[in-house]
Amino acid sequence: MRKPDRPLAEAPDPAGRPASGRGRRPPVRERREIPAGPPPDAASLREAALNHLARFSSTERNLVQVLTRRISRWAQRAAREAQPSEQVEAAVARARAAAAEVAAALVQAGVVDDAAFAAARTRRLARAGRSRRATAAHLATKGIDADLAAQTLEAAETDELTAALTHLRRRRQGPFARVDAPDEAARLKAMGSLARAGFPREVAERALDTDPAEAEAHILASRRD
Repeated sequence: MRKPDRPLAEAPDPAGRPASGRGRRPPVRERREIPAGPPPDAASLREAALNHLARFSSTERNLVQVLTRRISRWAQRAAREAQPSEQVEAAVARARAAAAEVAAALVQAGVVDDAAFAAARTRRLARAGRSRRATAAHLATKGIDADLAAQTLEAAETDELTAALTHLRRRRQGPFARVDAPDEAARLKAMGSLARAGFPREVAERALDTDPAEAEAHILASRRD
């Protein structure tokens, strides 16, 4: 009588896993909650501020916002741990006051300088093709007041035409379009792009009417200054 056939053995897995475990998803690891720890105080906030400044330039107001977000994260963890809300709120109030004091002290020490930040950021944005209006709006979001922003833009003497040409080159529009003679629809599209970027109409028209070789030379000359 013929013996029944034996089932074929499964080939070994290259990764060394047992054959019976193939196709199974690894168990999902539970996310470990970060403990709240002690509430932020002046010392820990100063350390956090210096760590931030070691990587990023900042204004006084922006630094306070960075520290405030750190305080808020602590408060959220404390709430998840069911710490008494009155104690958490009191600790948050003390920490926010300490954050403002830490930022002010760093301004006094010259570590944080709003004017230097505004000047450097204005130059960088101009070279990136940002208009004066867009630059002023950006500075406002970083905590630079309107008067300092206006003074900075005036002192920087940024060339709006160069910024507009840089904007067009990044988008392959106007003098930098891939076609020899862009049609009216392409010109209107480029005008709309420049308008949304904050460039005045007369600057936009000058940029679009600039000869391609002249436009490229204009940008290169500005970067040598």
